[in-house]
Amino acid sequence: MDYFRKLPGFRRSASGLEWQVLRKLPWILLLGTLIPAAFVYVLYLSELLEPKVMDKTIIITIAVVILHWTLMVVVGFAAFIVMIMKGPAYVADPYYPPDFKDRDDDDDPLRGL
Repeated sequence: MDYFRKLPGFRRSASGLEWQVLRKLPWILLLGTLIPAAFVYVLYLSELLEPKVMDKTIIITIAVVILHWTLMVVVGFAAFIVMIMKGPAYVADPYYPPDFKDRDDDDDPLRGL
């Protein structure tokens, strides 16, 4: 049995925005992490804020960075799924309901495709 039988006559879709997103994702992830971290580091070294306010600023910055990472993971998954969906199409095996009486196990209706 051929599990990965490609659908004949199917044309692959041209790659698009998903590859551009996947290529830029590491840089976006790095910049989205370094920019808030550098901002807090400069504030920490300048000692412009009180310690209590600085602690809150650090916690908020950590939360923003973690939110950014989470969003980048979601965008990466979405781009990967679109890339997989644009790949070749495969013929699935037919599913017969339990009450189907005229089923012939030896004859595959999609074999001619």
